[in-house]
Amino acid sequence: MITDEKIAELDEVIAQEKRIVAREMHSETFADGMLEGIEANILADAAIATALEEMIRDQGEESALLLVDTLHDRIIAGEFSAERTLQ
Repeated sequence: MITDEKIAELDEVIAQEKRIVAREMHSETFADGMLEGIEANILADAAIATALEEMIRDQGEESALLLVDTLHDRIIAGEFSAERTLQ
């Protein structure tokens, strides 16, 4: 019997796999932009703007604001640093 807990676990595994694929796709696109001579800060700004536009269109401003509110703490925690170690 499949329980609600098992379904939730499976949903989280699927979501994590999607996040990994999305990061890989974005990294490839970012690298392509760098090869074309576009500076990292311009690529990052465009990526964030595009992501927020899509999120607002799909889920509304409140969801986008909640995401933006978490970014500060995630940056401070080192989530996006290349040197970070996973525990």
